[in-house]
Amino acid sequence: MPVIESEEHKALRAAVSALGHKYGRAYFTRTVEEDRPATELWAEAAKLGYLGVNLPEEHGGGGGGISELSIVLEELGAAGCPLLLMVVSPAICGTVIARFGTEEQKREWLPALADGTRIMAFGITEPDAGSNSHRITTTARRDEATGDWLLTGRKVFVSGVDIADATLIVGRTEDARTGRLKPCLFIVPRDTPGFRRHKIDMELHAAEKQFELVLDDVRLPADALVGDEDAGLLQLFAGLNPERIMTAAFAIGMGRFALARAVEYARDRTVWKAPIGSHQAIAHPLAQAHIDLELARLMMQKAAHLYDAGDDIGAGEAANMAKYAAAEACVKAVDQAVHTLGGNGLTREFGLASLITAARVSRIAPVSREMILNYVSHQTLGLPKSY
Repeated sequence: MPVIESEEHKALRAAVSALGHKYGRAYFTRTVEEDRPATELWAEAAKLGYLGVNLPEEHGGGGGGISELSIVLEELGAAGCPLLLMVVSPAICGTVIARFGTEEQKREWLPALADGTRIMAFGITEPDAGSNSHRITTTARRDEATGDWLLTGRKVFVSGVDIADATLIVGRTEDARTGRLKPCLFIVPRDTPGFRRHKIDMELHAAEKQFELVLDDVRLPADALVGDEDAGLLQLFAGLNPERIMTAAFAIGMGRFALARAVEYARDRTVWKAPIGSHQAIAHPLAQAHIDLELARLMMQKAAHLYDAGDDIGAGEAANMAKYAAAEACVKAVDQAVHTLGGNGLTREFGLASLITAARVSRIAPVSREMILNYVSHQTLGLPKSY
């Protein structure tokens, strides 16, 4: 795996950074205040080919992988414009459909996801099944008379359902051989009868809203099932690994934005005879934040490289580590940035205060840091399972 980025990746970073700075933090904050998504930025990113950079060329994408898509999200975040739905629509849903969808599903969804004209949400978390996906109770059963699927269940903390054209729902079907429930993925269009959404009242203000979903005998045609009914677990993790990698990119971008604001302030702010950045009590924590973010990026790049190379097992370990490292680095960078600015760190002018809560999201979702430590201690180190 190369540790130095290619010229193509450097060029992609520069181009996306230019787009992000064209809009900037003030634009992004305004969309949140107006209670709407960053539609203009999303549309321009799509027009320039950035949203579909990981999707197959034959279906309107750029032919790259998660390595390229993570660069896009990181650089937009570093410019103050982290697009959370990039984690979901092109990364999770686009990847799963590209790898496992039918030809008809690919033709219908991939070009539209790539050009931004359609958005897809992802529903896996349930009220009683957060980190434990084996407790998912959303079930799908066949209508033997028609061949249709009937979905029943609930999902929570699903991002962007109000603007998504469909939601990729993780349900479970009964294995005819064993009688056990196994995971399957279904494409549920927004206006399907029996598919209801309720906005969750979040104290964290973000461009993307959170929803609870209720599925009450939602009837879907047979072709709503993504891929093979017997390969649902493989398909699920094919989407969860990119989710972790992209969450790392999301966190690194936010951390870089906060650090850049703090460094600029520390260079200019003079309280006594010299800029405050000349004092080690200010300079060293910022240097540590930079180091942590760079180390997290290396792990993210490793995870993306393994995933794009088809090593799902290796990518699973690396993606979890990358998400953990990036979340910790982001929280520390934001905290130190706010501390560096003092009271100014809480003003609207510098755009840091809202990151205090946003940064913590990367520690919590899509999997908590404690569950990642469980994974590493059990799967990597071979220690006894504690849960």
